[in-house]
Amino acid sequence: MLRGSLFARPPTRCFGVCFAPLRSACPRQDFMSFLKKQIEQFNSCIDMKTTIQRPTYFLVFLLLGMIGLAAQCTTTQEAARGEDKTAITTNVEASNKEEIATFAGGCFWCTEAAFEQIKGVNRVVSGYSGGAEKNPTYGQVSSGATTHAEAINIYYNPNAISYQTLLDIFFVAHDPTTLNRQGPDVGTMYRSAIYYRTDAELKAIESTIAALNESTFNNKITTEVKPLDIFYPAEDYHQDYVKYNPNNSYVKNVSLSKIKKVAKTFPDLLK
Repeated sequence: MLRGSLFARPPTRCFGVCFAPLRSACPRQDFMSFLKKQIEQFNSCIDMKTTIQRPTYFLVFLLLGMIGLAAQCTTTQEAARGEDKTAITTNVEASNKEEIATFAGGCFWCTEAAFEQIKGVNRVVSGYSGGAEKNPTYGQVSSGATTHAEAINIYYNPNAISYQTLLDIFFVAHDPTTLNRQGPDVGTMYRSAIYYRTDAELKAIESTIAALNESTFNNKITTEVKPLDIFYPAEDYHQDYVKYNPNNSYVKNVSLSKIKKVAKTFPDLLK
């Protein structure tokens, strides 16, 4: 056994301590914060007397840590509400007085919060739609392993707000002209899409896109339009994410600007 090496301690205990930060990583964890944590945990695993072996072990450790982060961060989140991170208990059924609109406009944290501030919207559920795979997980969708998009179900009172108004808000809440991308988020899972349920919805979608292409955007709208097949609710920790994680760096730097843009454009529709 090498004195002061990584193997000078029981492997299971050492790796259990060293990789602890990865288990609490969020999908958009700041890299410098991650690196700092890795260095701190490395120091707790490697004997400080190690000299020649230390740089080599650190590089190996860091590489393994980054690989672990990539795998772990797609399925775990910051402990924001102390609930089961794998549970999916969200009800996706509409009441008798509700109708549902299903949109995809990049990260569902952003679009969910943008619509939740609108009068007539009872609730918004984040989830996955538009793909062929059954029961997708966040890890699968966010890694590009499925054909699904991050989407939202908007449960609204049609007597208080119309589908057309929801469409108008949708095309402000995101950029529909960037194919498979919204800001820093790149990939088909972040595509712009509308999944309609009725012919009336399809007609409204087509007329809205045609009008916006003529009057509003410099580039053509790339929004995918197709009938809804199925909507899978996302894991519970994604629901109301902005509300429960206001200090998250992604929320502060990306989500809030989109939410404020909708609020500024539609002040009379705010709750």
